[in-house]
Amino acid sequence: MDISALEAFISVARFESFSKASAQLHLTQPAVSKRVANLEQELGVQLFNRVARQISLTEAGSQLLPRAQELVNHAKDLQTYAGSMSTVISGPLAIAISHHIGLHRMPPVLSEFNARYPQVALDLRFEDSEQACQAVEQGDIEFAVITLPDQPPKSLITQTVWQDPLSIVVGQHHPLTTAGRIKFAQLADYPAVLPGEETETHQIILREFDRRQLNMRVQMQTNNLETLKMLAAAGLGWSLLPSGMLNDRLVALDTGLQLQRELGLVFHRQRSLSNAANALRKLIEQSG
Repeated sequence: MDISALEAFISVARFESFSKASAQLHLTQPAVSKRVANLEQELGVQLFNRVARQISLTEAGSQLLPRAQELVNHAKDLQTYAGSMSTVISGPLAIAISHHIGLHRMPPVLSEFNARYPQVALDLRFEDSEQACQAVEQGDIEFAVITLPDQPPKSLITQTVWQDPLSIVVGQHHPLTTAGRIKFAQLADYPAVLPGEETETHQIILREFDRRQLNMRVQMQTNNLETLKMLAAAGLGWSLLPSGMLNDRLVALDTGLQLQRELGLVFHRQRSLSNAANALRKLIEQSG
């Protein structure tokens, strides 16, 4: 059975779209459609309902999807294992990096890796941390470099590389800037601009509110930290940002709390890493 056809099937099922699957697989849409059609012919079943422009799995497709994912993961693991028997560091390497880490932590690492191992074809995917975890779980990438979840799925292993201190910040003219040290509860009186609820950064501040049985007034949400920085500086609300992002337009509030998040690596518990992945992992560890 053609593994590439199974990969096309899995991708179309995930995105419910042939066009999005073709972009993810770096193939033309007709090529993806042909692979799926060949797989359906080989299996003797229809895998997708195609009604108007809507794509959905048939009953047979739903039942076959987890087995197809298992087969693809085993095939990738076999390729990785065979490659690791050689000392050559080359070939494709797919990883995901969160946007903030990609901008602020990874440039020197990637520069050194590219200089040392020019035969490696890096496939870098910039994802929100939650989507990156899913990509590791699904076997799409070898590992991710992200904000680590407080409670990762059992199938994943996390490794802390950097501690990232966080600051509660407001714009220069926010009413709280004149209060000196403030009580944490005062934040409940003002709107906040924060990352989405699914992010670990949001959950860190939410846990502090929940401990005090306070309600948080979230006015706007975006996972782009640079946008949050701009919104806070413009006076649209307080925010929680990495301390390294502070500038003269922001004021860090003194609540007596020391908040931080952990940044690092996420691997699949049952997948071995390629030589290229291990080489990049070592450089990331050394940068911490």
